[in-house]
Amino acid sequence: MRMAVVRRFRPMLSRARDGGMTTAEYAIGTLAACGFAALLVTILRGSAVRSMLLAIIERALSLGG
Repeated sequence: MRMAVVRRFRPMLSRARDGGMTTAEYAIGTLAACGFAALLVTILRGSAVRSMLLAIIERALSLGG
């Protein structure tokens, strides 16, 4: 009798234990994405990067027509 109860409720118990893991993983992923975005903004604000990107865009526009 006990094994039948355990077998019946085991899937629900395993889902209950893993429920918080997905929330924590999303939180870590969100923090990592925000950190990467902040780093990218900091890099792109530099004058050397800005002039390099502007040169690439000007070269692409001059090839177009």
